Amino acid sequence: MSILTWIKEQALKALSFFFSDRIADRLTGLFSRRLVEQIRNRATDDFLKLLLRGMAVAFALSRSYRDNIRGFSAKYVFATADGAVGASARFDGKRMHVNRKAADDWTVRVRFKDAAALRRFLFSKNQDIVDSILKNEVEVDGNINYIYKFGFMARDLERRVGLQAA
Repeated sequence: MSILTWIKEQALKALSFFFSDRIADRLTGLFSRRLVEQIRNRATDDFLKLLLRGMAVAFALSRSYRDNIRGFSAKYVFATADGAVGASARFDGKRMHVNRKAADDWTVRVRFKDAAALRRFLFSKNQDIVDSILKNEVEVDGNINYIYKFGFMARDLERRVGLQAA
């Protein structure tokens, strides 16, 4: 994480104590407009990067969204099957760290056919992971329960940016 990114994150967290969750959610939506477009329309290769950035913004702005990771530690690696798209997210009990590259060490690794398959996988109403695996759209290594946790956080972000009813 660059020093500038860290400063931005700390500034947003400091401001979060002055915002209600409603205001924090609206600001998250404003900062995540491109992600909202990707969820509403067609996911592109930028979807994963935008999703992780949107989650990082929500963690910085919303105290209640940070509650999702209180005491939770895990390392996620996401990558397309061909390795063209990859990113990592690490949760350490208090913070979320995003890396634009797939890390070598992980708690759970998700390889997906394409960005649309990842979007279907994370945002399906029933979060039917088994169906995605059986269709060979997604491959998961590690504890599958961590995927449910990540999917919950992604859908919670979707709700916070106004794409689904509360």
